[in-house]
Amino acid sequence: MKVKLFFLTLTSVIMSTVLHPLNAQVAGTDGNKYVPYDQRKGNESIVYFTRQLNAQGLIKAYEQVNEGITGRVGIKLHTGEQHGPNIIPRDWVRALRDKDLPDANIVETNTYYQGDRYTTAQHRKTLEVNGWTFCPVDIMDEEDTTSLPVVGGKWFTRMSVGSHLPRYDSFVILTHFKGHTQGGFGGSNKNIGIGCADGRIGKAWIHTYPGKDQWSIKEEEFMERITESTKSVIDHFGRHITYVNVMRNMSVSCDCEGVAAAPVVTPDVGILSSIDILAVDQACIDIVYAMTEAEHHDLVERIESRHGLRQLSYMKELGMGNNRYVLIDLDHGGKRITAAEAAKGLKPFVLKK
Repeated sequence: MKVKLFFLTLTSVIMSTVLHPLNAQVAGTDGNKYVPYDQRKGNESIVYFTRQLNAQGLIKAYEQVNEGITGRVGIKLHTGEQHGPNIIPRDWVRALRDKDLPDANIVETNTYYQGDRYTTAQHRKTLEVNGWTFCPVDIMDEEDTTSLPVVGGKWFTRMSVGSHLPRYDSFVILTHFKGHTQGGFGGSNKNIGIGCADGRIGKAWIHTYPGKDQWSIKEEEFMERITESTKSVIDHFGRHITYVNVMRNMSVSCDCEGVAAAPVVTPDVGILSSIDILAVDQACIDIVYAMTEAEHHDLVERIESRHGLRQLSYMKELGMGNNRYVLIDLDHGGKRITAAEAAKGLKPFVLKK
């Protein structure tokens, strides 16, 4: 308890230097309202799609969007709590790394909650248990933190991230798309915004009002804080960052919940990739909404009850990408398809052991 109080006190002091004046902070609205494609405006980005849920599909999706990945590369993915059943399979990631990213490190940060990845020692043990032993794993806040500017942010002027992050020239954001207990859904935005913020300071800025409950920031404000954290990272890497979302084992729970995650009832879909973070997360959401009521009921309820769609609208407001896109079907000669076509004929989820 003394350790927790110390960090909350430290966080309160540091926040005074990075937050905008309190009277300037007003969260957006309508994070529980889905906006259909034909009601959106602006340019279109390209999103690639394959139904091939295996290592070859992951490689195929990544190789469409890897032009800017150069130099020292970090692969940011959620490595999961011990024995977590829904994370991206290790053999898929290993195959991708072996073929296209042989010198890359997996990168992670410690958690804000106490659990299997709270300290670096606990985190290293969990990585071993979960089989992330085929390449170096850099826990970016193992030694210290640094900060990145948040340009145009409402809540922050800077975000605290692991001190190792600037060591990398490029980032590959490899995301297990699923629900999220507080964020509604976890796509590339959540993977970066929470996943790159360090475990004691940055994550506290996103989650906690000083002196309040640890999870006191919710709904639209929470989504906006995640998104501003993400913006600091993607601005840092510029054209040297890319995104791959895997729509498989989509529990309404985040991988942070490990074996306690809610059972999966949403059908598996496929893998999407883009150099536009908003477009790839939006396309995943559109595919979910294009499913039948029975297929998407639980996941949509989780997204809307947490006001998670504010992640998308705020990315648009901050100029982080386009919410309109050309969806390219890699399984059928690269033809353009709709989200409804991508969601057609899905098979009921069956847990594969």
